[in-house]
Amino acid sequence: MRPLSGPISVPGDKSISHRYALLAALAPGRSRLGGLAPGQDVRSTLFCLKTLGARVSFADTDTLEIDGSHGLRAPARTLDAGNSGTTMRLLAGVLAGQPFTATIEGDASLSMRPMERVAVPLRAMGARIVTTDGHAPMTISGGQLAAIDFASPIASAQVKSAVLLAGLFARGRTTVTEPAPTRDHTERALVAFGATVDARPGYAALDGGQELSPATLAVPGDPSSAATWAAAAASVPGSAIEIRNVGLNPGRLGFVSALARAGVDIQVDGEADGHTEPIGTIRVAYGDPAFFEIHPVEVPSLIDELPVLAAMAARRAGMRVTGAAELRVKESDRIHEVVQGLRAFGAIAEELPDGFEIDAGPLRAASVDARHDHRLAMAFAIAGLGLPETHIAGAHVVDISYPGFLELLAARTS
Repeated sequence: MRPLSGPISVPGDKSISHRYALLAALAPGRSRLGGLAPGQDVRSTLFCLKTLGARVSFADTDTLEIDGSHGLRAPARTLDAGNSGTTMRLLAGVLAGQPFTATIEGDASLSMRPMERVAVPLRAMGARIVTTDGHAPMTISGGQLAAIDFASPIASAQVKSAVLLAGLFARGRTTVTEPAPTRDHTERALVAFGATVDARPGYAALDGGQELSPATLAVPGDPSSAATWAAAAASVPGSAIEIRNVGLNPGRLGFVSALARAGVDIQVDGEADGHTEPIGTIRVAYGDPAFFEIHPVEVPSLIDELPVLAAMAARRAGMRVTGAAELRVKESDRIHEVVQGLRAFGAIAEELPDGFEIDAGPLRAASVDARHDHRLAMAFAIAGLGLPETHIAGAHVVDISYPGFLELLAARTS
Protein backbone atom coordinates (compact mmCIF):
# COMPACT_ATOMS: atom_id res chain seq x y z
CA MET A 1 0.00 0.00 0.00
CA ARG A 2 1.41 3.37 -1.05
CA PRO A 3 1.37 6.33 1.33
CA LEU A 4 -0.91 9.15 0.28
CA SER A 5 0.97 12.11 -1.14
CA GLY A 6 0.60 15.32 -3.09
CA PRO A 7 -2.26 17.77 -3.62
CA ILE A 8 -5.91 16.79 -3.24
CA SER A 9 -9.08 18.69 -4.07
CA VAL A 10 -12.48 17.92 -2.57
CA PRO A 11 -16.07 18.52 -3.73
CA GLY A 12 -18.04 21.59 -2.73
CA ASP A 13 -19.32 21.83 0.81
CA LYS A 14 -22.62 19.99 1.15
CA SER A 15 -23.96 22.08 4.04
CA ILE A 16 -23.29 25.37 2.26
CA SER A 17 -24.65 24.08 -1.05
CA HIS A 18 -28.05 23.31 0.50
CA ARG A 19 -28.26 26.76 2.06
CA TYR A 20 -27.17 28.70 -1.02
CA ALA A 21 -29.69 26.84 -3.18
CA LEU A 22 -32.59 27.43 -0.77
CA LEU A 23 -31.85 31.13 -0.38
CA ALA A 24 -31.33 31.59 -4.13
CA ALA A 25 -34.83 30.20 -4.66
CA LEU A 26 -36.19 32.82 -2.25
CA ALA A 27 -34.32 35.77 -3.77
CA PRO A 28 -36.22 37.65 -6.51
CA GLY A 29 -33.73 37.39 -9.35
CA ARG A 30 -31.14 35.06 -10.80
CA SER A 31 -28.32 33.74 -8.61
CA ARG A 32 -25.21 32.00 -9.91
CA LEU A 33 -23.71 29.32 -7.69
CA GLY A 34 -20.37 27.73 -8.52
CA GLY A 35 -18.93 24.50 -7.18
CA LEU A 36 -22.04 23.04 -5.55
CA ALA A 37 -21.62 19.65 -3.91
CA PRO A 38 -22.17 16.94 -6.53
CA GLY A 39 -23.76 14.30 -4.27
CA GLN A 40 -27.31 13.01 -4.12
CA ASP A 41 -28.24 15.02 -1.00
CA VAL A 42 -27.88 18.38 -2.76
CA ARG A 43 -29.62 17.01 -5.84
CA SER A 44 -32.56 16.23 -3.54
CA THR A 45 -32.71 19.88 -2.48
CA LEU A 46 -32.57 21.05 -6.11
CA PHE A 47 -35.28 18.58 -7.09
CA CYS A 48 -37.55 19.85 -4.31
CA LEU A 49 -36.95 23.47 -5.33
CA LYS A 50 -37.82 22.70 -8.96
CA THR A 51 -40.99 20.96 -7.80
CA LEU A 52 -41.82 24.15 -5.88
CA GLY A 53 -41.47 26.26 -9.02
CA ALA A 54 -37.91 27.60 -8.79
CA ARG A 55 -36.13 27.80 -12.14
CA VAL A 56 -32.94 25.75 -11.88
CA SER A 57 -30.50 25.36 -14.76
CA PHE A 58 -26.79 24.93 -15.41
CA ALA A 59 -24.99 27.92 -16.90
CA ASP A 60 -21.97 25.63 -17.47
CA THR A 61 -20.62 22.39 -16.05
CA ASP A 62 -19.65 24.02 -12.74
CA THR A 63 -22.16 26.85 -12.32
CA LEU A 64 -25.81 26.52 -11.42
CA GLU A 65 -28.33 29.30 -11.96
CA ILE A 66 -31.42 29.55 -9.77
CA ASP A 67 -34.11 32.13 -10.54
CA GLY A 68 -36.46 32.86 -7.65
CA SER A 69 -38.24 35.77 -9.35
CA HIS A 70 -41.64 34.09 -9.34
CA GLY A 71 -41.53 32.81 -5.77
CA LEU A 72 -42.47 29.33 -4.65
CA ARG A 73 -45.77 27.66 -5.49
CA ALA A 74 -47.80 24.77 -4.15
CA PRO A 75 -46.25 21.52 -5.40
CA ALA A 76 -48.25 19.16 -7.58
CA ARG A 77 -46.75 16.16 -5.80
CA THR A 78 -45.01 15.15 -2.59
CA LEU A 79 -41.53 16.58 -2.15
CA ASP A 80 -38.86 13.87 -2.00
CA ALA A 81 -35.88 14.68 0.26
CA GLY A 82 -34.25 11.32 -0.44
CA ASN A 83 -31.71 10.58 2.28
CA SER A 84 -31.09 14.24 3.14
CA GLY A 85 -32.00 15.37 6.63
CA THR A 86 -30.71 18.85 5.78
CA THR A 87 -33.12 19.09 2.85
CA MET A 88 -36.09 18.03 4.95
CA ARG A 89 -35.43 20.15 8.02
CA LEU A 90 -34.30 23.36 6.32
CA LEU A 91 -37.02 23.16 3.68
CA ALA A 92 -39.55 22.77 6.51
CA GLY A 93 -38.49 26.20 7.75
CA VAL A 94 -39.02 27.70 4.30
CA LEU A 95 -42.37 26.00 3.78
CA ALA A 96 -43.63 27.20 7.16
CA GLY A 97 -43.80 30.70 5.71
CA GLN A 98 -45.51 29.81 2.40
CA PRO A 99 -49.26 30.20 1.79
CA PHE A 100 -49.86 26.59 0.79
CA THR A 101 -49.62 23.02 2.04
CA ALA A 102 -46.82 20.63 1.10
CA THR A 103 -45.72 17.17 2.20
CA ILE A 104 -42.08 16.12 2.42
CA GLU A 105 -41.07 12.48 2.43
CA GLY A 106 -37.75 10.67 2.44
CA ASP A 107 -36.24 7.24 2.01
CA ALA A 108 -36.47 4.51 4.65
CA SER A 109 -33.42 5.82 6.51
CA LEU A 110 -34.57 9.43 6.61
CA SER A 111 -38.05 8.32 7.66
CA MET A 112 -36.55 6.99 10.90
CA ARG A 113 -34.93 10.29 11.89
CA PRO A 114 -36.60 12.66 14.40
CA MET A 115 -38.56 15.55 12.90
CA GLU A 116 -40.44 16.90 15.90
CA ARG A 117 -37.28 18.83 16.82
CA VAL A 118 -38.07 21.20 13.94
CA ALA A 119 -41.84 20.82 14.00
CA VAL A 120 -42.14 22.07 17.61
CA PRO A 121 -40.63 25.55 17.10
CA LEU A 122 -42.27 25.98 13.68
CA ARG A 123 -45.67 25.23 15.22
CA ALA A 124 -44.90 27.82 17.89
CA MET A 125 -44.43 30.34 15.07
CA GLY A 126 -47.86 29.53 13.65
CA ALA A 127 -47.31 26.81 11.04
CA ARG A 128 -49.51 23.71 11.07
CA ILE A 129 -47.29 20.64 10.89
CA VAL A 130 -48.24 16.98 11.01
CA THR A 131 -45.51 14.38 11.37
CA THR A 132 -45.81 10.60 11.18
CA ASP A 133 -45.19 9.44 14.74
CA GLY A 134 -42.58 12.17 14.99
CA HIS A 135 -40.94 11.28 11.68
CA ALA A 136 -41.39 11.83 7.95
CA PRO A 137 -43.55 12.11 5.94
CA MET A 138 -44.20 15.59 7.26
CA THR A 139 -47.06 17.81 6.04
CA ILE A 140 -46.63 21.56 6.46
CA SER A 141 -49.38 24.14 6.06
CA GLY A 142 -47.67 27.50 6.06
CA GLY A 143 -48.88 31.03 6.31
CA GLN A 144 -48.45 34.13 8.42
CA LEU A 145 -45.89 33.47 11.15
CA ALA A 146 -45.03 35.24 14.38
CA ALA A 147 -41.46 35.56 15.61
CA ILE A 148 -40.34 33.57 18.64
CA ASP A 149 -37.42 33.51 21.04
CA PHE A 150 -36.38 29.89 20.75
CA ALA A 151 -34.05 28.23 23.24
CA SER A 152 -33.05 25.07 21.41
CA PRO A 153 -32.81 22.05 23.71
CA ILE A 154 -30.16 20.49 21.46
CA ALA A 155 -27.11 21.81 19.64
CA SER A 156 -28.33 21.35 16.06
CA ALA A 157 -27.46 23.60 13.14
CA GLN A 158 -30.40 22.14 11.22
CA VAL A 159 -32.92 23.09 13.91
CA LYS A 160 -31.42 26.57 14.23
CA SER A 161 -31.48 27.00 10.47
CA ALA A 162 -35.11 25.90 10.12
CA VAL A 163 -36.19 28.49 12.69
CA LEU A 164 -34.11 31.28 11.12
CA LEU A 165 -35.44 30.52 7.63
CA ALA A 166 -38.99 30.61 8.96
CA GLY A 167 -38.08 33.85 10.72
CA LEU A 168 -37.63 35.52 7.33
CA PHE A 169 -41.42 35.29 6.92
CA ALA A 170 -42.41 36.10 10.52
CA ARG A 171 -43.69 39.29 12.11
CA GLY A 172 -41.08 40.58 14.53
CA ARG A 173 -37.60 39.46 15.51
CA THR A 174 -36.80 35.76 15.72
CA THR A 175 -33.98 34.63 18.02
CA VAL A 176 -32.34 31.26 18.54
CA THR A 177 -30.06 30.38 21.44
CA GLU A 178 -28.20 27.06 21.62
CA PRO A 179 -26.77 24.96 24.45
CA ALA A 180 -23.49 24.84 22.49
CA PRO A 181 -22.43 26.74 19.35
CA THR A 182 -23.09 25.00 16.03
CA ARG A 183 -21.87 25.75 12.52
CA ASP A 184 -23.00 29.18 11.32
CA HIS A 185 -23.36 28.50 7.59
CA THR A 186 -26.98 29.70 7.55
CA GLU A 187 -26.15 33.00 9.24
CA ARG A 188 -23.31 33.63 6.77
CA ALA A 189 -25.43 32.60 3.79
CA LEU A 190 -28.26 34.94 4.81
CA VAL A 191 -25.80 37.84 4.91
CA ALA A 192 -24.41 36.83 1.50
CA PHE A 193 -27.95 37.06 0.10
CA GLY A 194 -28.50 40.53 1.55
CA ALA A 195 -30.14 39.86 4.93
CA THR A 196 -29.13 41.49 8.20
CA VAL A 197 -28.39 38.94 10.92
CA ASP A 198 -27.19 39.42 14.48
CA ALA A 199 -25.01 36.37 15.11
CA ARG A 200 -22.45 35.21 17.60
CA PRO A 201 -21.51 31.73 18.86
CA GLY A 202 -24.61 30.09 20.30
CA TYR A 203 -26.97 32.92 19.30
CA ALA A 204 -28.60 34.23 16.13
CA ALA A 205 -31.40 36.70 15.47
CA LEU A 206 -33.06 38.31 12.46
CA ASP A 207 -36.02 40.54 11.71
CA GLY A 208 -38.81 39.17 9.59
CA GLY A 209 -39.91 40.72 6.31
CA GLN A 210 -36.42 41.16 4.88
CA GLU A 211 -36.17 40.77 1.11
CA LEU A 212 -33.20 38.80 -0.13
CA SER A 213 -31.05 39.75 -3.10
CA PRO A 214 -29.71 37.36 -5.75
CA ALA A 215 -26.03 36.57 -5.41
CA THR A 216 -23.08 35.15 -7.30
CA LEU A 217 -21.19 32.82 -4.98
CA ALA A 218 -18.63 30.01 -5.06
CA VAL A 219 -19.00 27.08 -2.67
CA PRO A 220 -15.71 26.19 -0.92
CA GLY A 221 -14.43 22.63 -0.65
CA ASP A 222 -16.16 20.45 1.94
CA PRO A 223 -14.33 20.23 5.31
CA SER A 224 -15.94 16.85 6.04
CA SER A 225 -14.49 15.46 2.81
CA ALA A 226 -11.15 17.04 3.71
CA ALA A 227 -11.33 15.36 7.12
CA THR A 228 -11.85 12.01 5.43
CA TRP A 229 -8.67 12.44 3.39
CA ALA A 230 -6.84 13.69 6.49
CA ALA A 231 -7.94 10.60 8.43
CA ALA A 232 -6.81 8.39 5.55
CA ALA A 233 -3.38 10.05 5.43
CA ALA A 234 -3.10 9.71 9.21
CA SER A 235 -3.78 5.97 8.83
CA VAL A 236 -0.90 5.21 6.45
CA PRO A 237 2.71 5.74 7.60
CA GLY A 238 4.72 8.06 5.38
CA SER A 239 1.68 9.94 4.04
CA ALA A 240 1.83 13.69 3.42
CA ILE A 241 -0.97 15.50 1.55
CA GLU A 242 -2.14 19.03 0.84
CA ILE A 243 -5.91 19.61 0.60
CA ARG A 244 -6.59 22.83 -1.28
CA ASN A 245 -9.49 25.31 -1.48
CA VAL A 246 -11.18 23.90 1.62
CA GLY A 247 -13.80 25.79 3.61
CA LEU A 248 -12.32 26.83 6.94
CA ASN A 249 -15.47 27.77 8.83
CA PRO A 250 -14.47 27.75 12.52
CA GLY A 251 -17.53 25.66 13.38
CA ARG A 252 -16.30 22.85 11.11
CA LEU A 253 -12.66 22.50 12.15
CA GLY A 254 -12.96 20.48 15.35
CA PHE A 255 -11.34 17.56 13.52
CA VAL A 256 -8.13 19.58 13.09
CA SER A 257 -7.43 19.86 16.83
CA ALA A 258 -8.54 16.24 17.32
CA LEU A 259 -6.04 15.05 14.71
CA ALA A 260 -3.31 17.14 16.30
CA ARG A 261 -3.96 15.46 19.66
CA ALA A 262 -3.78 12.11 17.88
CA GLY A 263 -0.20 12.95 16.93
CA VAL A 264 -0.94 13.87 13.33
CA ASP A 265 1.15 16.68 11.81
CA ILE A 266 -1.60 19.02 10.59
CA GLN A 267 -1.44 22.68 9.56
CA VAL A 268 -4.10 25.09 8.34
CA ASP A 269 -3.48 28.18 6.22
CA GLY A 270 -6.33 30.38 5.06
CA GLU A 271 -7.83 33.77 4.50
CA ALA A 272 -9.08 35.98 7.32
CA ASP A 273 -12.53 35.17 8.67
CA GLY A 274 -15.49 37.35 7.74
CA HIS A 275 -19.17 37.20 6.77
CA THR A 276 -18.42 35.02 3.74
CA GLU A 277 -16.96 31.58 4.15
CA PRO A 278 -13.18 31.47 4.71
CA ILE A 279 -11.16 29.21 2.40
CA GLY A 280 -7.64 27.81 2.63
CA THR A 281 -5.33 24.81 2.63
CA ILE A 282 -4.96 21.92 5.08
CA ARG A 283 -1.63 20.04 5.14
CA VAL A 284 -1.51 16.62 6.76
CA ALA A 285 1.40 14.25 7.48
CA TYR A 286 1.31 10.94 9.38
CA GLY A 287 3.10 11.88 12.66
CA ASP A 288 3.62 9.80 15.81
CA PRO A 289 0.41 8.05 16.98
CA ALA A 290 -1.13 9.06 20.31
CA PHE A 291 -4.35 8.15 22.11
CA PHE A 292 -6.78 11.08 22.18
CA GLU A 293 -10.16 12.02 23.62
CA ILE A 294 -13.04 14.07 22.25
CA HIS A 295 -15.14 15.80 24.88
CA PRO A 296 -18.82 16.83 24.67
CA VAL A 297 -18.09 20.52 24.09
CA GLU A 298 -16.20 19.63 20.90
CA VAL A 299 -18.81 17.33 19.39
CA PRO A 300 -20.88 19.92 17.44
CA SER A 301 -17.76 20.98 15.53
CA LEU A 302 -16.89 17.45 14.33
CA ILE A 303 -20.07 15.40 14.60
CA ASP A 304 -19.91 14.30 10.95
CA GLU A 305 -16.24 13.37 11.15
CA LEU A 306 -16.44 11.01 14.15
CA PRO A 307 -16.79 7.79 12.10
CA VAL A 308 -13.64 8.44 10.04
CA LEU A 309 -11.76 9.56 13.15
CA ALA A 310 -12.73 6.27 14.82
CA ALA A 311 -11.46 4.26 11.85
CA MET A 312 -8.20 6.20 11.90
CA ALA A 313 -7.85 5.72 15.66
CA ALA A 314 -8.18 1.95 15.24
CA ARG A 315 -5.11 2.07 12.98
CA ARG A 316 -3.10 4.40 15.25
CA ALA A 317 -3.35 4.56 19.07
CA GLY A 318 -7.07 4.60 19.88
CA MET A 319 -9.55 7.24 21.01
CA ARG A 320 -12.52 7.90 23.30
CA VAL A 321 -15.50 10.14 22.55
CA THR A 322 -18.35 11.16 24.86
CA GLY A 323 -21.26 13.59 24.53
CA ALA A 324 -22.10 12.36 21.04
CA ALA A 325 -25.51 10.74 21.58
CA GLU A 326 -26.70 12.65 18.48
CA LEU A 327 -24.81 10.04 16.43
CA ARG A 328 -27.58 7.57 17.24
CA VAL A 329 -30.14 9.50 15.14
CA LYS A 330 -28.11 10.12 12.00
CA GLU A 331 -28.51 8.07 8.81
CA SER A 332 -27.83 5.09 11.06
CA ASP A 333 -27.08 4.58 14.73
CA ARG A 334 -23.48 5.54 14.12
CA ILE A 335 -22.32 4.69 17.62
CA HIS A 336 -23.52 1.11 17.33
CA GLU A 337 -22.53 0.64 13.69
CA VAL A 338 -19.03 2.11 14.06
CA VAL A 339 -18.32 -0.15 17.03
CA GLN A 340 -19.70 -3.26 15.32
CA GLY A 341 -17.87 -2.50 12.08
CA LEU A 342 -14.51 -1.90 13.73
CA ARG A 343 -14.90 -5.04 15.80
CA ALA A 344 -15.32 -6.94 12.52
CA PHE A 345 -11.93 -5.55 11.49
CA GLY A 346 -10.45 -6.93 14.70
CA ALA A 347 -10.37 -3.71 16.74
CA ILE A 348 -11.27 -3.66 20.42
CA ALA A 349 -14.20 -1.25 20.54
CA GLU A 350 -16.64 -0.41 23.32
CA GLU A 351 -20.04 1.18 22.80
CA LEU A 352 -20.88 3.92 25.30
CA PRO A 353 -24.35 5.47 25.75
CA ASP A 354 -23.12 8.72 24.18
CA GLY A 355 -20.01 7.66 22.30
CA PHE A 356 -17.41 4.94 22.02
CA GLU A 357 -13.88 3.92 22.95
CA ILE A 358 -11.53 2.41 20.39
CA ASP A 359 -8.29 0.59 21.15
CA ALA A 360 -5.65 0.36 18.43
CA GLY A 361 -4.27 -2.92 17.20
CA PRO A 362 -3.52 -4.88 14.05
CA LEU A 363 -6.59 -5.04 11.82
CA ARG A 364 -7.70 -7.78 9.47
CA ALA A 365 -9.82 -7.81 6.34
CA ALA A 366 -13.54 -7.82 7.05
CA SER A 367 -16.99 -7.90 5.47
CA VAL A 368 -19.03 -4.99 6.78
CA ASP A 369 -22.25 -3.19 5.87
CA ALA A 370 -22.49 0.55 5.25
CA ARG A 371 -26.13 0.49 6.46
CA HIS A 372 -27.07 3.06 3.82
CA ASP A 373 -24.83 5.58 5.61
CA HIS A 374 -22.22 7.41 3.55
CA ARG A 375 -20.11 8.29 6.60
CA LEU A 376 -19.89 4.62 7.57
CA ALA A 377 -18.86 3.62 4.05
CA MET A 378 -15.98 6.10 4.08
CA ALA A 379 -14.94 5.12 7.60
CA PHE A 380 -14.84 1.41 6.73
CA ALA A 381 -12.86 2.19 3.57
CA ILE A 382 -10.22 3.82 5.79
CA ALA A 383 -10.24 0.92 8.24
CA GLY A 384 -9.75 -1.45 5.30
CA LEU A 385 -6.77 0.32 3.73
CA GLY A 386 -4.16 -2.28 2.76
CA LEU A 387 -6.55 -5.14 3.55
CA PRO A 388 -7.46 -6.34 0.04
CA GLU A 389 -10.09 -8.90 1.06
CA THR A 390 -12.25 -6.25 2.71
CA HIS A 391 -15.81 -5.98 1.39
CA ILE A 392 -18.20 -3.10 2.19
CA ALA A 393 -21.81 -3.96 1.37
CA GLY A 394 -23.70 -0.96 0.05
CA ALA A 395 -20.52 1.06 -0.48
CA HIS A 396 -22.17 2.95 -3.35
CA VAL A 397 -23.94 5.06 -0.71
CA VAL A 398 -20.85 7.34 -0.70
CA ASP A 399 -22.49 8.99 -3.72
CA ILE A 400 -24.80 10.77 -1.28
CA SER A 401 -21.96 13.15 -0.39
CA TYR A 402 -18.79 12.25 -2.33
CA PRO A 403 -19.27 10.48 -5.68
CA GLY A 404 -16.13 8.62 -6.73
CA PHE A 405 -14.40 8.77 -3.34
CA LEU A 406 -13.70 5.04 -3.08
CA GLU A 407 -12.12 4.94 -6.52
CA LEU A 408 -10.00 8.01 -5.75
CA LEU A 409 -8.84 6.49 -2.47
CA ALA A 410 -7.90 3.22 -4.16
CA ALA A 411 -5.99 5.06 -6.88
CA ARG A 412 -4.02 7.05 -4.27
CA THR A 413 -3.03 4.05 -2.19
CA SER A 414 -2.65 1.08 -4.55
